[in-house]
Amino acid sequence: MTNDKQRQEVSLLGRILSLEALLMLMGVASLIYGITQGATINIFWGIVIIPGVFVLMKVRRKDWKKHWEELEAEQQARLSAGKTNSADKKTEDQNSHDKQ
Repeated sequence: MTNDKQRQEVSLLGRILSLEALLMLMGVASLIYGITQGATINIFWGIVIIPGVFVLMKVRRKDWKKHWEELEAEQQARLSAGKTNSADKKTEDQNSHDKQ
């Protein structure tokens, strides 16, 4: 039970300190700094970074979903090929045994 709780805490910490979270923090900090100090370039980068983080998250989610679908299809193909090869081998063994 404590092992699961530790794993959840590590997972939560990993999510908080993820690349997306750090990028979002940087974008918000840049935007706030730009607004308070009147630095146009910081406002620009804040406006560019914040939507960019959402686009990055969406793309990464789609890529992972596609990756898992491809992996499952590959495993199904291996299982199907393995069953076919096993059946063919049994048939060959039976035929060679019948000839003897």
